[in-house]
Amino acid sequence: MSAIAFEQLVDRQYVPLFRFALSLSKSEADAADLTQQTFFLWASKGDQLRDRSKALGRRRHEVRFPKVELDDVHEEETSISPNVNAFDSATVLQALHEVEEPFRAPLTLFYLEQFSYQEIAHILEVPIGTVMSRLSRGKALLRQRLLSKEEVLRNKFVAFQSDRREELNG
Repeated sequence: MSAIAFEQLVDRQYVPLFRFALSLSKSEADAADLTQQTFFLWASKGDQLRDRSKALGRRRHEVRFPKVELDDVHEEETSISPNVNAFDSATVLQALHEVEEPFRAPLTLFYLEQFSYQEIAHILEVPIGTVMSRLSRGKALLRQRLLSKEEVLRNKFVAFQSDRREELNG
């Protein structure tokens, strides 16, 4: 690799590599050292790579974020799912009370009381795996309840008077 190509590589990859190193090390000095060491290894051994497309995560990025033509995308793939985060706390608590007790207890202890899986297992006197599966199933049940509540709210929409007139005249 030529010096100019290596310089372009460093310019292009330094910031993302530094951020990744910082996320690992939690120290700017250590992240800078890791980044420098990575580029040193690339400069000294980069020519030994069999598949250069895998260098510095380019291939991984292309796999995770494929480029797709908008004409090729089906409408179902672009539909937006309802925003479960938009509910107020009273609605969520009401939906939580509708969830069956074996699933409501772990949900309440984990999300409202901030207990760990291990503490919940001890309180409920069940294995930790049971706690994890009940949390998973409980979240799915709660999500279903919230989505059905959103459907009910959406059906309660009342048209404005001007809208009704247009419907009657149209």
